[in-house]
Amino acid sequence: MPVPFTCAGTLAFWGFLGDCRGMRRLALGLSLLLVLLGSSPAPADYRITRDHGGWVDEYKARYAVIRDRGDRVIIDGICNSACTLVLGIVPLNRVCVTPRASLGFHMAYYDQATTLGVKVTSYSGTVDLMSYYPDSVKDWIARNGGLTPQMKKVKNGPALWAMIDPCPEEFF
Repeated sequence: MPVPFTCAGTLAFWGFLGDCRGMRRLALGLSLLLVLLGSSPAPADYRITRDHGGWVDEYKARYAVIRDRGDRVIIDGICNSACTLVLGIVPLNRVCVTPRASLGFHMAYYDQATTLGVKVTSYSGTVDLMSYYPDSVKDWIARNGGLTPQMKKVKNGPALWAMIDPCPEEFF
């Protein structure tokens, strides 16, 4: 004759004595564990508002993490120099620009700590930068004389929108 399921009977069957609190705690703990393991964080927004650039390798690593998490990037201000690597590392369908966005491009430089404070362009670094950019960015750079030591900027308008889609209004 089958025994009806009871907490005490089940505990006794498995060799545990006592009331149902232990089993309830175990069930609650297992439920929480399953929820935590089964859920992943929702993609977030990474907003660029005033980024003048920096070490290329740091930007490559930062944007790789953003890309791998599935985050969106909203360029909502200045994005100059190494910041523009976002355009070649994060898929462009997850990058957009607001009316406040501007991008600045120039040749790569060696670390001034290794050149006695003198700004020395790095041709190999410039080739590396260009290798990341999508064709739309490379085309704009070529139409504007290529990368030079001087910053070349593109601001809100058709030239920028040819490279990156405008953000929906709710992102402003």
